[in-house]
Amino acid sequence: MIYELMIIGGGPAGLCAAVYAARKQLKTILVAADVGGQVNWTKGVENYLGYQLIEGQELIDRFHAQVSQFPIDQKIGEKVNKLEWNDNGFTAVSESGARYQSMSVVLASGKKPRKLNVPGEDEFLGRGVTYCAVCDGPLFFGKRVAVVGGGNSALEAVLDVARVAEHIDLISMTPLTADQILVERASALKNLTTYVEYQTEKIEGKDFVDGIIIRNMKTGVHKKLDVAGVFVEIGLTPNSDMVAALLNLNKSGEVPVSCFCETTVSGLFAAGDVTDVPDKQIIIAAGEGAKAALQAHRYLQRLEK
Repeated sequence: MIYELMIIGGGPAGLCAAVYAARKQLKTILVAADVGGQVNWTKGVENYLGYQLIEGQELIDRFHAQVSQFPIDQKIGEKVNKLEWNDNGFTAVSESGARYQSMSVVLASGKKPRKLNVPGEDEFLGRGVTYCAVCDGPLFFGKRVAVVGGGNSALEAVLDVARVAEHIDLISMTPLTADQILVERASALKNLTTYVEYQTEKIEGKDFVDGIIIRNMKTGVHKKLDVAGVFVEIGLTPNSDMVAALLNLNKSGEVPVSCFCETTVSGLFAAGDVTDVPDKQIIIAAGEGAKAALQAHRYLQRLEK
């Protein structure tokens, strides 16, 4: 089957695009590795219009329930590895080898956490290693933990985890780059030790994490910190590899788009955190998803003439 529109990604941008595509009665397929994306890592959302406070999972459940009212084909659990394009349209090739064809595409694949790539990181994922302080912080009540990173996400993680952890070790390869107000708030914490210009070398443990090895980048001296958890907060990487051969990505790996969500490939639109649109927020991603679907509809109308 050749669809009119294929949406790649199941986060706020992709789900909102699906609603607008359905309202335009486009023959649509939604292909996504999961439903929710980064919102699944968010415990409480306080800045989405209409909700003073809502759990991230509940918000996504509501989004997905609305999408599921419409006759949209959904392929959830299918990660797209490559997007191909020729005069006949687009073909998405999934990790399983499945191929999906469409006349237009909204790329809404979001971002994923950047990894440390050190021994023990993959081994102890879910057993002490986490990429979401908001989600997993409560699991470490009364324990000593490490937060790796020096930017806004790392300092926000410190402030969040400080409410439950017995002690926090903040490890940064560079001087802290977070907003000054976050640095000041963190510096006032009595249960924080900061290691600046230290590199994480290894995460250790048996069944669960019980330590992290760091190295002083000036002296080369190694130190072990006895921690029960490691929060990796060194930023996010766009899920844009699938279009790297089609588009010129920016230096951050994001997809450049116009104010109409257009890319440099005709019929390929992009929305949400995978793009270079500033301020990665749920409400912005949803709005961009709506724009992208409407632009795809206009594009398809022009093809018919």
